[in-house]
Amino acid sequence: MTPRTRRRAGVAAAAALTVALSGCAGWGGGAVGGGGDSINVLMVNNPQMIDLQNLTAANFTKETGIRVNFTVLPENDVRDKISQEFSSQAGQYDVASLSNFEVPIYAKAKWITPLDDYIAKDSAFDQGDILKSMTTSLSSDGQVYGEPFYGESSFLMYRKDVLQEKDVTMPEKPTWDDVAKIAAQVDGARPGMKGICLRGQPGWGQIFAPLTTVVNTFGGTWFDEDWNPQVDSPEFRAAVQFYVDLVQQHGENGAPQAGFVECLNNLTQGNVAMWYDATSAAGSLEAEGSPVKGKIGYAPAPVKETDSSGWLYTWAWAIQEASTKKDNAWKFVSWASSKEYEELVGQELGWAKVPSGKRASLYENTDYLDVASAFADPTKAAIEAADPENPGVQPRPAIGIQFVDIPEFPSLGTQVSQYVSSAIAGQMTVDDALRQGQGLAEDVAERYQKAGQQ
Repeated sequence: MTPRTRRRAGVAAAAALTVALSGCAGWGGGAVGGGGDSINVLMVNNPQMIDLQNLTAANFTKETGIRVNFTVLPENDVRDKISQEFSSQAGQYDVASLSNFEVPIYAKAKWITPLDDYIAKDSAFDQGDILKSMTTSLSSDGQVYGEPFYGESSFLMYRKDVLQEKDVTMPEKPTWDDVAKIAAQVDGARPGMKGICLRGQPGWGQIFAPLTTVVNTFGGTWFDEDWNPQVDSPEFRAAVQFYVDLVQQHGENGAPQAGFVECLNNLTQGNVAMWYDATSAAGSLEAEGSPVKGKIGYAPAPVKETDSSGWLYTWAWAIQEASTKKDNAWKFVSWASSKEYEELVGQELGWAKVPSGKRASLYENTDYLDVASAFADPTKAAIEAADPENPGVQPRPAIGIQFVDIPEFPSLGTQVSQYVSSAIAGQMTVDDALRQGQGLAEDVAERYQKAGQQ
């Protein structure tokens, strides 16, 4: 079989596996309704989604006559419920919030509807305005299956004033070697201040969100294009050893327990001089009342062997294939991902609350730029530079930058992350951590290699 055929076979096998796994997922429920002029939407309970829920009746429903019944759940619960609902194709929910991790998997399994025909007929939606990397990450086999609600990449955040005091200049396009050198130079610049904050908390979406981007740019990968695991390869090992050394030598206190929130607090409170993480953090750093507002510089994600290395993440909308109300579902999806909705949020709730990171036109909107001038251009540049199909130096068997887009990756990434976090804590060596990780990756790879041989 060709590599492309093997990739398709592997992802198809993964989708089948998701059906089996989702049957045992525990989940909670919510009220849904029926009627020809209503749709049921299942979504995550983050603040931007709650804003959408609050604005829908007085705007979307008023304009279209379509009533929207929302079921809103925390992230882990909503993922479980969506998995069970969509794998069974019960058709109870018409629309769900999916990330770019789930969309390609669900598309291969035929659980969600291709949107190309709707896009072609809806000239007002303007798919061309959606940032290209977002469209790519929400597509499968050349068809679009999801529309982004908001998106993010990653970049390097640093205290401009602290670097200036130390006579240190941040390169326009820093390498990881540059970052390590600067971290050493600014470590201790203020009482109790460390050079950098990097996530050390276990979890595929915690430490391995930034760390996998480091692996990519160091020339490593979780699997090569033939599903051979590469967790203990020299490149993967070099990236992880670099990351662990940097955190141990110049990183935040309590690094093995530090995730996104802890690092955000560390930079905000002046405990660290730099932080590499999600572009979405900038809104909090530049918010009114933030002690570091106006003091932060933003540089591209550091690189080594690649031209860029930022990750890509989005919460998006997808329509269940079993829905009997697809036309109305598309009307909701197109509204919730539209320029019109961004304008509505800006006018009703303030431009700082606009779900950003998905449309090029937002970054030309002077109202938005008035509140986001410090980080708008770096955020857009980071998202546009992200390449979910080619994030490293070699072909991959599945799409994804900070993850491998297979159902098994959350479990695999989380288990390996526990070993790496232990290495940061000094409880084991990086070599031991990755040796055990390689064994776990081999178990995953075997299924895909067998599928590719059929």
